[in-house]
Amino acid sequence: MRWLLALVLVLAGCSASVPASVPASGQPVTRLTVQVLGTVPHDPAAFTEGLELGPGDEAQRSSTGGAASLWEGTGLEGRSQLRETDPTTGAVRRAVDLPPDQFGEGITVTPTGIWQLTWKNGIAYRRDPATLAVLQTFPLDREGWGMCHTGADLVTSDGSPTLVFRDPVTFAPRRTVDTGVQQLNELECTPTTIWANVWQTDDIVGIDPSSGRVTTVVDAAALRPAETRGDPDAVLNGIAAIPGTDEFLLAGKRWPVTYRVRLVPAA
Repeated sequence: MRWLLALVLVLAGCSASVPASVPASGQPVTRLTVQVLGTVPHDPAAFTEGLELGPGDEAQRSSTGGAASLWEGTGLEGRSQLRETDPTTGAVRRAVDLPPDQFGEGITVTPTGIWQLTWKNGIAYRRDPATLAVLQTFPLDREGWGMCHTGADLVTSDGSPTLVFRDPVTFAPRRTVDTGVQQLNELECTPTTIWANVWQTDDIVGIDPSSGRVTTVVDAAALRPAETRGDPDAVLNGIAAIPGTDEFLLAGKRWPVTYRVRLVPAA
């Protein structure tokens, strides 16, 4: 089971500088932590699998770098959705359900639509952002975990150290990179870095998209809400870069808040 494998990795221990999940590369790894700038309410029942700022039905843009909506993909069979939420209040504006036998996973917003993965159902969806209707379905040749896009490529994770770069029209694999890090989950692409949650940990890793090398590790342990500490599934998962800033929105499964943060050097 995914939780058992993650527990083994955590119990294996970690060094004071770089977690055990990050392989030694002989090259420097920058250590960062999170500076909390604010919070936004979040549905505590949402099993967050994907998070991304993007265009939407309304334009409340003042504090979100020009993004009108915060899009969220949620998981669990019978409860998986794609949601458009207000990035300043957390209110759900619209939502569409996945079929009850499907487990929703990562999402990303591109000029051609909103993409959403399923975990083990072998399906990826492209949806119309105006109606949330499915425009196309694509076969998914691996498990679906996280997803983001670079402009040139869609990038997907499957819980292994491998990231797959895919054609943004056909979804066909183009190339892969090996990060050496197990349990890569939710992804967020920025111009120079792919950010990834490491499942069942409080770490976010920054990955060089060309080589797959981990260049940065972010310790986000301080964010875990006290009321979720007894829930082993309520882990950090959800990264949304705020356009035009050096800030991010970070969420977790069943968390009551989403955090607005800046990444700063660790002490």
